[in-house]
Amino acid sequence: MTVADRVRVHDVRVLSDDWYVLRKTVFDFRRADGVWQRQSRETYDRGNGAVILLYDLDRRTVVLTRQFRYPAFVNGWDDLLIEAPAGLLDAASPEERIRAEAEEETGFRVRAPVKVYEAFTSPGSVTERLHFFVAPYEPADRVSDGGGVAAEGEDIEMMEVGFDEAMAMVADGRIADAKTIMLLQHAALAIFPHAG
Repeated sequence: MTVADRVRVHDVRVLSDDWYVLRKTVFDFRRADGVWQRQSRETYDRGNGAVILLYDLDRRTVVLTRQFRYPAFVNGWDDLLIEAPAGLLDAASPEERIRAEAEEETGFRVRAPVKVYEAFTSPGSVTERLHFFVAPYEPADRVSDGGGVAAEGEDIEMMEVGFDEAMAMVADGRIADAKTIMLLQHAALAIFPHAG
């Protein structure tokens, strides 16, 4: 039996479609004991996305961004959020989108992105699946100032940070973004242990 065999959707209502789409769904779910249970959930559909950690093995640095995130602000975060470059796929492939996002946000042209995994970061309410990438960079790869797309409300600061400092920022809470923490942990396990 597949999960689809355990779900019977009864009603789907769009609650909002201003920024992305918020839906309320009423469905029956067949529990492990075979009993059907009526449930209701709201899901926020913003499409799928991609995120990348740019790293320089020789200099032991990574490229991050700082930007204002209203949802974090209203939940008590009183600073700009430090993140790895990321964006929604729209109609592009994950690799195409992350190359464009990295250049828009940081000014670095990505040479060789490597996909490391996919993950749902908030599956209890958000439908987004993120494609996680890493890629080497060097200073000569910076082709613009970055900063994001002003017409989309972006005002992004590029940060080049020592890897050890980035990990200290995770430990002391200065980096609180889940996708960024996941990529830094991946780098700690798979990239930087092998550096000179």
